[in-house]
Amino acid sequence: MVTPTTSTERSIAVAEAHSAHNYHPLPVVVASAEGPWMTDVEGKRYLDMLAGYSALNFGHGNRRLIEAAKAQLERVTLTSRAFHHDRFADFCTQLAEFCGMEMVLPMNTGAEAVETAVKTARKWGYRVKGVPDGRAKIIVADNNFHGRTTTIVSFSTDPEARADYGPYTPGFEIVPYGDLAALEDAVDDDTVAVLIEPVQGEAGVLMPPPGYLPGVRRLTRERGVLFIADEIQSGLGRTGRDFACQHEDVVPDMYVLGKALGGGIVPVSAVVSSREVLGLLRPGEHGSTFGGNPLACAVALEVLAMLRTGEYQQRATELGEHLHHELGLLVGGGAVDAVRGRGLWAGIDIDPALGTGREISERLMARGVLVKDTHGSTIRLAPPLVITKEDLDWGLDQLRAVLGG
Repeated sequence: MVTPTTSTERSIAVAEAHSAHNYHPLPVVVASAEGPWMTDVEGKRYLDMLAGYSALNFGHGNRRLIEAAKAQLERVTLTSRAFHHDRFADFCTQLAEFCGMEMVLPMNTGAEAVETAVKTARKWGYRVKGVPDGRAKIIVADNNFHGRTTTIVSFSTDPEARADYGPYTPGFEIVPYGDLAALEDAVDDDTVAVLIEPVQGEAGVLMPPPGYLPGVRRLTRERGVLFIADEIQSGLGRTGRDFACQHEDVVPDMYVLGKALGGGIVPVSAVVSSREVLGLLRPGEHGSTFGGNPLACAVALEVLAMLRTGEYQQRATELGEHLHHELGLLVGGGAVDAVRGRGLWAGIDIDPALGTGREISERLMARGVLVKDTHGSTIRLAPPLVITKEDLDWGLDQLRAVLGG
């Protein structure tokens, strides 16, 4: 065994000795960060082109969000839902209005929000639609990523997410993503909901074919089924709109939100829907000690205030057009097989002859750019929405250099 000599090596060695190996991080140890930049324990700077899987849409250490958090830290941070607190009503009201909905059920993580949506849809199916008890079915898409709880991995098609975690939760049917005919065939009298990511992030930023989301909306409305949009990664400015569904003028029955809602400071998630759906819940039927806590509400309220300016959505649109134009020039040159995405979000399929996605990510790291790989030779770009054009271009220059362009 080689003895660690640098601060980075020592930190990683200790972490690997005492933490479960459920992640395989790039070998960088971040010590500080500001905006789109991170600095490691050795003092080297890196351009963050992942943004915490969109949790850091507003960048690291955003002053507005930090100040909102600091002010709330001095007042009260947790009451549990056993008592009311003075930030809760504003948070629920403003988030509902932002979504064009009526009610909010706050949680903490994205997976918790998806679990909440599943439970709520089933209750709606039994109480409103009249599905016989124990027969509620929810339709999902293949290649989905909604989290890693036991129930959620039960309807995953990713072997790494599913293996060794059975027995699996019943009540789900998987259809091909983007295949409206397959979805229509799967809907039956016991179907209570269709749960879809408007953009499949973990799968490699997969875009649905044009007309698919409106088709899902039309079908679910005609068949009396809830349309649940998982906008945990795609929502809150990432694609250039408040929600990715809006690019095709689609409004689902329920939004599942998370990541950017907490501003990269605290975990905040929520299910947002109508009174007909969320109004079915009664005290004791679902909850979370930390869900909707004062600190989370204070940060999320500032996030909503920033989004209401439209500035971040506009940046994602304009810089996203530039990003995709530049990436498009790489396709067909022998290094990049395909590019997908919308706004400041892209999946790039690298020619496998150049290396795996992990290897490409490590080469970019050596040049000061941090990205994340997925599924073989695909890498994802999702920089903070506060990134400048100059920094974005510098990052793209490093990508070209790694690809030999």
